[in-house]
Amino acid sequence: MTQQTSVKEPTAEQVADQQIYKQMGVSDSEYELICGFLGRKPNYTEIGVFSVMWSEHCAYKNSKPLLRRFPTTGPRVLMGPGEGAGIVDIGDNQAVVFKIESHNHPSAVEPFQGAATGVGGIIRDIFSMGARPVAVLNSLRFGKLESERVKYLFEHVVSGIAGYGNCIGIPTVGGEVMFDESYDGNPLVNAMCVGLIDHDKIQRGVAKGVGNPVFYVGPPTGRDGIHGATFASEELTEESEARRTAVQVGDPFMEKLVMESCLELIDSGIVLGIQDMGAAGLTCSSAEMASKAGNGLELYLDQVPQREDGMTAYEMMLSESQERMLFVVEPKDEAQAMEIFERWGVICAKVGKVTDDGRLKLLHHGEVVGDMPVHALVDECPIYDKPSSVPAYYEQQAHVDTNRYDEVTDLSGALKSILASPTVASKAWVYDQYDYMVRTSTAVRPGSDAAVITIRGTRKALAMTTDCNGRYVYLDPEVGGKIAVSEAARNIVCSGAEPLAITDNLNFGSPEKPDIFWQMEKSVDGMAEACRVLDTPVIGGNVSLYNENTRGAIYPTPVVGMVGLIHDTDHITTQGFKNEGDVIFVLGDTFAELGGSEFQKVIHQVTEGRPPALDLDIEKKLLGSVLSAIQSGLVQSAHDLSEGGLSVALAESCISGKLGASVALNSDNLRHDLLLFSESQSRILLSATPAQADALESHIQSQGVPVRRIGQVQGTELQIQVDGKQVLAEQVNNLRQVWEDAIPCLMN
Repeated sequence: MTQQTSVKEPTAEQVADQQIYKQMGVSDSEYELICGFLGRKPNYTEIGVFSVMWSEHCAYKNSKPLLRRFPTTGPRVLMGPGEGAGIVDIGDNQAVVFKIESHNHPSAVEPFQGAATGVGGIIRDIFSMGARPVAVLNSLRFGKLESERVKYLFEHVVSGIAGYGNCIGIPTVGGEVMFDESYDGNPLVNAMCVGLIDHDKIQRGVAKGVGNPVFYVGPPTGRDGIHGATFASEELTEESEARRTAVQVGDPFMEKLVMESCLELIDSGIVLGIQDMGAAGLTCSSAEMASKAGNGLELYLDQVPQREDGMTAYEMMLSESQERMLFVVEPKDEAQAMEIFERWGVICAKVGKVTDDGRLKLLHHGEVVGDMPVHALVDECPIYDKPSSVPAYYEQQAHVDTNRYDEVTDLSGALKSILASPTVASKAWVYDQYDYMVRTSTAVRPGSDAAVITIRGTRKALAMTTDCNGRYVYLDPEVGGKIAVSEAARNIVCSGAEPLAITDNLNFGSPEKPDIFWQMEKSVDGMAEACRVLDTPVIGGNVSLYNENTRGAIYPTPVVGMVGLIHDTDHITTQGFKNEGDVIFVLGDTFAELGGSEFQKVIHQVTEGRPPALDLDIEKKLLGSVLSAIQSGLVQSAHDLSEGGLSVALAESCISGKLGASVALNSDNLRHDLLLFSESQSRILLSATPAQADALESHIQSQGVPVRRIGQVQGTELQIQVDGKQVLAEQVNNLRQVWEDAIPCLMN
């Protein structure tokens, strides 16, 4: 229907009688509520507007009760959830702006454009706040890389991310990629953007001042992306392949012009409110801007720039054509605003005005084609407390002995197998397609624990990362949620930064299923507790539900995007070993914990049991001790122990540093394979110069954190002894080759 160029829209009676609203994701009870707000039946355009505003993607109607559990305030938080992005103070009148969002469903049916427009949308969220975007990250999930379809999705998603970020000139500096059959048919494509802003430039998406003009900026509106918000709020099916009109088409060159012209407009000081046209396009931006100001809005749809002939009011309001913004200025500043956009060669059209009646009115061809109360659109969507029940699998997994398999004695072979696992293997095939050095502020490139961007004119820098292990969250959502936040914090600290705050992307299956809603509840509880203990409030994010495939729901994957502040660039730390003779330490205790581990998946081909335990008080001590050691100049390298455990962390530090290591461990009555591949939490690998080793050890001990001196950096081999017996010896170059060749070999 939305593809026709000239169509007579159904009448209000036909919408009701034919239950057309159900095709838009509106239930019978919701339709009755809408009729009550309007005092009549909605016409086709109005029910379309309500359907997108009341979708999960825009209204969070199934997740809002859970989101309220997150801590969202703190002494550094300047702006929390509710705007385009959150903002955190970093001193000297500067702030960091960041947010993460998903483009999962679009990427499943049109991977290049789905991923590209995901990047474009999150960049607009940042500069609509008045901030200059300085970095882009991503968090990606795909099925098993042996599948041709998965290879196609992987290749085109990465190409889409690279194509957009490289063209617009914002470095793509980091992220993560994991592969598991759980994500077959429903990849996750989460994009994060980080920006910098001065406090006095912060903007809000508000339609201030009755009578003030409303301007549209950006390319003309087309029919791409219509009902994208509702498309993202339902399960993918076989029909999805035919729903390509719900996938937008991006133009990064236009976005660059829109970004620069909008930032100049903001610098001029005349903007009263500005917001990007993201999900639900003109509908969401206009309704939300009016709601935040307590005003109404009139839109003159004949004035909306249109790419195609005969567009209806419904199509214009619901289109998600890209690179578009909405802003408000005073009448006296119209000419100045228009001049800025004319100079940049960007379309700028007056399409409405702010009113005092609290209604969103749509005028087209001289007629009122929509008249809806703003509060009903934005604030009155019914919020659902979905039923929750403990899944049967969770109860069953409690009794699984994850160490019941025979001990693996070929530890070199096991290490190489895990290094060759696409989840652990080098992601250079991915990030070599990204321009991560543009703007020349990238201090730590992709491949270390966290990316680092320096702040020009200062000695400060920002560290940033994305993290989540869906296997952990599946096996125990609450513990897995805690681990997602804690691992992100570990990565930030290992780069020399103080963790500031998080943005999250909650990727789950259908909330209509009680066991899935239980996963959501528990993971949010775990994340919220970790954020409180680690002082990393949630300043915004995104919820992506209905991520399902033929086997059922994906693994619950609440991705955490975290940013940290490096107070002095001298503190920037990376994972690679630095110098021959440096002393190697491991912090934290190792237990027999293989549940959800990469070793369990790669060697035994299962994901079962319970994930590693996590004590947040121990985690906080660990983070504080390592950060203070780095800031005191005692640390040469730092690396979080995560997928693959101690052996993989050692291998990665050797590979990154192009140096070998000689390590001697005590088994402490652990099997050797458990000692090397357990993924026990709250562990970090450090190295120090021989002159600083004693001071580092004393410092860590004084903080009450377990620390062991396990060896030194030397030679060209990774050698590991346990209880005086050598159990592993491999040339670092051989390990490097296995690690680097894994993904390219699978993709060729």
